[in-house]
Amino acid sequence: MKLKFTTSAVIAAVLTLTACATSPTGRNQVLLYSEDQLAQMGSQAFTGMKEELKISNKSVSNDYVQCVADAITAQVPSTVFSGEWEVVVFDDEQINAFALPGGKIGVYTGILNVAENQHQLAAIIGHEVGHVIAEHGNERMSQSTLINVGSQAVGQVLAANEVPQSGPIMAAIGLGMQVGVQLPFSRTHESEADVIGLQLMAKSGFDPRQSVNLWQNMDAASGGERPMEFLSTHPAPQTRIDNLQANMQAAYADYQAASSRPSCTR
Repeated sequence: MKLKFTTSAVIAAVLTLTACATSPTGRNQVLLYSEDQLAQMGSQAFTGMKEELKISNKSVSNDYVQCVADAITAQVPSTVFSGEWEVVVFDDEQINAFALPGGKIGVYTGILNVAENQHQLAAIIGHEVGHVIAEHGNERMSQSTLINVGSQAVGQVLAANEVPQSGPIMAAIGLGMQVGVQLPFSRTHESEADVIGLQLMAKSGFDPRQSVNLWQNMDAASGGERPMEFLSTHPAPQTRIDNLQANMQAAYADYQAASSRPSCTR
């Protein structure tokens, strides 16, 4: 019992050593890295991807993605990024896209087969930019740093007390962190990015109702091949749809009030 208390106390002490912040949706965050550090990391990662992956040379697709991205990023606060966003279309059948700190957006051509129109593509890009606005990359790296420090401290406690089977105990702690902390944290980030992305696309003049259609398409494209939500880093499609619909009224009001209606064509 004494050891159990000591182990829990060590983890609690580590997790309270935080640099506190608040996300755009009002959620408390732990951010240990500076904006400059994240921007540098994002730029380095993006450069590496451009060197390793094939970049699309289809001007129609590139112009289409750029058009949607320009409308979305125009709504990003200058405190997040004030420069010109770099947008690259990768010639790859992955159904994926991403945005990185430092104003970087990557879209894989595979996702253009799932996003049927500019509104659905705006939902995707808005979601990815939402991760940047909410500093989810910083938060995940900060969480990983704290967990690693905590795990090392627990290992030292077990060794100091000469606890039998300390290896399996540490493995169990690692699994508990993954299922109990890291995976739910990732699902929270995804849900938060969905809401931020919904706001971005609506304020940019894209129909937010199409975000629901997008996730219906994404569900169909997955063919049902996904892990149960409890063990997944992403919410189930229906969970995402329910979350989007719960925030749709406010988003649609923003859409109706938007000063422009983009016309991005393939």
